[in-house]
Amino acid sequence: MSVLLHLSDTHFGTERAQVIEALLALAARERPEVAVLSGDITQRARPAQFRAAKAFVERLGAPVLAVPGNHDIALFDLWARAAQPYARYASAFGADLEPVHASRDLLVVGVNTTRAWRHKEGEVSPLQIDRVAALLRKARPQQLRVVVVHHPAAVHRDQDRRHLLRGHHAALRAWSAAGADLVLGGHIHLPYTLAPPGLTRRLWVVQAGTAVSARTRPGFPNSVNIVRWDGASATRSAGPPGEDAGRGDCVIERWDYAPDARAFVRAALARLTPERA
Repeated sequence: MSVLLHLSDTHFGTERAQVIEALLALAARERPEVAVLSGDITQRARPAQFRAAKAFVERLGAPVLAVPGNHDIALFDLWARAAQPYARYASAFGADLEPVHASRDLLVVGVNTTRAWRHKEGEVSPLQIDRVAALLRKARPQQLRVVVVHHPAAVHRDQDRRHLLRGHHAALRAWSAAGADLVLGGHIHLPYTLAPPGLTRRLWVVQAGTAVSARTRPGFPNSVNIVRWDGASATRSAGPPGEDAGRGDCVIERWDYAPDARAFVRAALARLTPERA
């Protein structure tokens, strides 16, 4: 069983110390294969905020795959935004803005959906869509195929449609056809899992809330996602005709911070069955 820890919108500069310690305790207990940070790692892309974020991820005890969010580009330093929009991000998380994690059971592909000329809106280009699809087509049956963006690729509330990733329709069609199972994102501080309709092959959009920031939405505490995947079951099920081909065990768990317990507790669970040829 492989474990992926999905964090988003940490917004260092507005972090809550007690929530950080609780999240580190959860990570130590679960021992994820990889921790994914789907953007807005800092509040205002200041050097001290990136240093705090880097110190935090170094304590997670797992490899980290991160992509930038719109808050990770300087807003008020106009020269930095125009000339070197990702320099501060790169100093903490490396120059690769679209990293890939590949192991026996996981293929995780990062996509940079930020644009220096946009304040909040996200975008995915045809070139990015094709790059991700090419990687997905090379995945092995036992690998859970995960794409990581910052801006949501699907929403379930009309009021959140303005936050949708530009190009999301084309991206979801291409990535689902190429074999993607999950698209992880953040940006709107709302946790949910949904399967967008109208795709030839089902995939799930999995959104995370804000992991450690005080910038929570009413009714939604700090939260993270844990993805559990049994790649061996996918390999076994891809057998001769007549067997239960095309099934693997994937569980998405939402863990919320409970102030009384000073710990993250499991709040919701979704069991998914990714398709396999």
